[in-house]
Amino acid sequence: MANASSPIKRVLLIVSGLPLILLVLASALLLYFGIPRNAAGMAAKGVCSAAFVAGRPWQKLMAEDVLPASPILGLISIDVDENARSVTARFAGLFARSAVLLPQRGCVLDLAPSKAPTPQTMAQPEQPWPLGEAAVPPAQWGAGVDAPALQAILDQAFVGAGDPGAANARGVAVVHKGRLLALRTAPGFAAGTPLHGWSMSKTVTGMLMHKLAAETQLSLDSPVVDAFPAARAPAWLASWRGDGRKTIKVSDLLYMRDGLASTEDYQPWGSVPQMLWGHADVAAFAAAVPSEAAPGTRWRYLSTTANLLSSVARGRFSSDADYWAYPAKALFDPIGARSAVLESDSVGNWVGSSYVWASTGDWARLGQLMLNDGRWGQTQVLPLGWLQRAAAPSTAQGEGQGYSAMSWRIGDPLAGECKGHGLPPDTLAMIGHWGQIVAMVPSRQTVIVRLGWTFKRSAFDNCALVAQVLKALPRE
Repeated sequence: MANASSPIKRVLLIVSGLPLILLVLASALLLYFGIPRNAAGMAAKGVCSAAFVAGRPWQKLMAEDVLPASPILGLISIDVDENARSVTARFAGLFARSAVLLPQRGCVLDLAPSKAPTPQTMAQPEQPWPLGEAAVPPAQWGAGVDAPALQAILDQAFVGAGDPGAANARGVAVVHKGRLLALRTAPGFAAGTPLHGWSMSKTVTGMLMHKLAAETQLSLDSPVVDAFPAARAPAWLASWRGDGRKTIKVSDLLYMRDGLASTEDYQPWGSVPQMLWGHADVAAFAAAVPSEAAPGTRWRYLSTTANLLSSVARGRFSSDADYWAYPAKALFDPIGARSAVLESDSVGNWVGSSYVWASTGDWARLGQLMLNDGRWGQTQVLPLGWLQRAAAPSTAQGEGQGYSAMSWRIGDPLAGECKGHGLPPDTLAMIGHWGQIVAMVPSRQTVIVRLGWTFKRSAFDNCALVAQVLKALPRE
């Protein structure tokens, strides 16, 4: 019996030690993937931007914007320096990351404070949009608008506002024939409060690239490796010249058909968190993966691709100062979107995948600019042809039919994200994480904006909202 019990005891000892072994392995994996450091970066960056770009009270931001994303983020504590406009976040007291507000760059991770940026000049709320934020009174909407239906849709949109477990809308706007019919914001959010667009930023990046290419005589069909002057070439470009990546065109980036072996993974250890909060250089992170498919032959939605496009844009400027000033100078200021900010990474690239902040009214301005094919009043802000470029499918078949130049073709009856909802086929959209959308319907002369912080995906259906609003508006 003694001999028989010895193996049993060994098994029992191993089993009893499994929790400790698993804990050690889990801890090693967490450290290996940098999850605590990335989590601290996410919190520092998010709180800094919401406090100092958006101007919200920082004391509530962990509870409202960070903790609902994951219970593990409860291990993070923050320190806010209002004078320096910086935020330091610590994960379990061990892993510290800081973010600071910089001129023309928004909040940036892991850099020292500099001269405080001049506060943004917001549109005057009492003036009619687009000069201000004032909407047309319902009595002046016109006979073709189903006013009770539209008001009911707006009321329903804000059910659960302020509740992270609900739809949690923060801003909604409806523009029809150039008139702002409605602009509402949730309690605690003024009309001029900049709101995070997440991946709606990609469409803004596309607009900027469309304009910049025309201004600098860059053919979008040029290979990426030829798009950089020698003095502005990033270090990663050398490896691209030596393999199949040398044939990737700028247009392949614009339409997300570069063929790189990247993935769009939002798990704590996934590619997107690693890029946004784990690496100082988002473009170098994106460029490090090998080629997987011939450029131009496969569409794949990738945040990494948008940040490669940001790097191409950076190379077209003789100085970083001009590059950082360009979004406001070329796009935001000409349309009065003065709350809008495109933030950068630690080394200076636009985070064109994810980090544009703008008020609800300013997102509506950006949508109206697209609807007008780049024209604003008497000024052609974007070169003609942007709307056509944004409406052209990335690929002739498959999922790429539902996407275009950093924009979504949500009305496409075959591959559009909103197929089956009865949207006009020409409906385009900027779409962002956690329930952000700016829908543009040229055939109905309509822009629909909805911003929120919707952690529970099932709590909000962006396609249904667009369909409902269009049903309440005249068809002519």
